[in-house]
Amino acid sequence: MQLETKKSTTGRKNPRRRRGIYVLPNLLTTGALFFGFFAIIQATQEKFEFAAIAILIATVLDGLDGRVARLTNTTSDFGKEYDSLADVVSFGLAPALVVFEWTVSDLGKIGWLCAFLYTSATALRLARFNTQSAKNPNYFQGLPCPMAAAFLVSWLWVIETGWGRDLEFVAEMTTAILFVLALSMVSAVPYLSFKNFGVRGRVPFVTSILMVFGIVLISFDPPRVLFVLFLVYLLSGPVIWMFGSTGRKSQRVLARARREKSGDGK
Repeated sequence: MQLETKKSTTGRKNPRRRRGIYVLPNLLTTGALFFGFFAIIQATQEKFEFAAIAILIATVLDGLDGRVARLTNTTSDFGKEYDSLADVVSFGLAPALVVFEWTVSDLGKIGWLCAFLYTSATALRLARFNTQSAKNPNYFQGLPCPMAAAFLVSWLWVIETGWGRDLEFVAEMTTAILFVLALSMVSAVPYLSFKNFGVRGRVPFVTSILMVFGIVLISFDPPRVLFVLFLVYLLSGPVIWMFGSTGRKSQRVLARARREKSGDGK
């Protein structure tokens, strides 16, 4: 990081960060934006498998840009704003248009309204993320929009590669998924954040083995394995919220019992 110094009136030097655009993290963000746009183009040509894979690649690139920026100490306000704008396209507009062209359009007005609801929920989720400070850095508030997009297109990929497509059933299920994902993104349900995983410290050996096993498992049947993984992550938020609420309630009950016991002993 380059610094320029400016002498103050007292003669001391005050370091000041030079404004600029860092190439590597923003290049990754541009890559995610490209694949989101590419997915829309593929959907207009009815190449829905390619569209789904493109959005999944955009998800990987989106995870890398922030990690690279933190590792290289090249975070900037420009990068954050650019990343959010790219996310609206790659994980809001692109998945909604892909599934609309795929099957949701069969439901008419209900279909495109749910697609718009999903897109607007993505924009609202990103706006809240940019303006509110996280209460716990280890958790996201609401479902992250890249994971919502990944689950949506993995559902498309699974249907296209083996389960067959009953147009009426798939259209209704996809519309319901759009609605659930939109609500999950704007909710206050906590979801695990992996953005600091392995960034500064060493990764345990067991974790390395599990990562290798995961790669092998995904390679065996990418559509179904990815769909199951994203489904588990989608369901993990309500589970964490439920057990967290139960734990907080139990702590309050125990604290009240201690206070009452202490009062009886006086």
